[in-house]
Amino acid sequence: MKEFAYRRATAVHDALTSVAEAGTKFLGGGTNLVDLMKRGVETPARLIDVRALPLAGISEAANGDLVIGATTTNSETAAHPEIRRRYPALSQAVLAGASGQLRNMATVAGNLLQRTRCAYFADLASACNKRVPGSGCAALEGEHHNHAVLGTSPSCVATNPSDMAVALMLFDAVVRYETLTGQGEIPIGEFFRPVGDTPDVETALPAGALITSVTLPHKENSRSRYRKVRERASYAFATVSVAADLTVREGRVHEVRIALGGVASHPWRARIAEERLLGGPATPEMFRAAAVAELAAATPLPHNGYKVSLARNLVQAVLTDLTRAE
Repeated sequence: MKEFAYRRATAVHDALTSVAEAGTKFLGGGTNLVDLMKRGVETPARLIDVRALPLAGISEAANGDLVIGATTTNSETAAHPEIRRRYPALSQAVLAGASGQLRNMATVAGNLLQRTRCAYFADLASACNKRVPGSGCAALEGEHHNHAVLGTSPSCVATNPSDMAVALMLFDAVVRYETLTGQGEIPIGEFFRPVGDTPDVETALPAGALITSVTLPHKENSRSRYRKVRERASYAFATVSVAADLTVREGRVHEVRIALGGVASHPWRARIAEERLLGGPATPEMFRAAAVAELAAATPLPHNGYKVSLARNLVQAVLTDLTRAE
């Protein structure tokens, strides 16, 4: 690992001033960044530890929104009674995301900013446009059975590894941040950048910004669900995952939200499927037809086409289960 300097920030302004120096990165739980530093993928000259900043905890805003502080751990988020009651898919997604030890260290902001687990990204000897812009994408002709099938480009077919972000996409969360010039916010649907020809630019955060919180719009007693298919029973990234929130009245879909993980470079909101379902009969056949319409835009590679049928089947299964919970 390359030698680096370390300092613990005691105030938000202090952290923002420090990170303005070239070669500086924020450090939260370190569960992703430190691994990448060990591999030589990330080589910051200095780290600014933000865990001592007053950015932890979960609170309810005056309008009923739930505010999750940026340095709140994944374990705290998953266990919080209001998260479990009002946004159960978020709690389920976090618990599906990693081992208990990692959840105890990982933070909400760090989870949103984690990098892809593509093996070529982590291998300095391989071409990767995320790591070295313009170098190419080794996965296109290499091992890609667990890579993206939606929203890809010739520059990158890597997937986003976050389970939490899929649930945040489902609930239309808002990411709040601070810079030296002021505060701002980004809806989660605009937070992750499309791949295009700049896969190294992964989020819409301004340079030097510090995430301060994530806000969940007010919701009561959601019956949402998160389901994840993976290659082994625990501590594995999603092959495909589905987060869904469904309300049925008199046999018809009154409200529906669907988000997919493991299929794109960012959590994928299934807007086409939602539009197909809204107001229609809440039947397995309709759920399947909506999933087929959503995945019609998929562009699988030779060895990951199975993800299309897996995602279709998983959407149908999760929505069908939710109708039984009504």
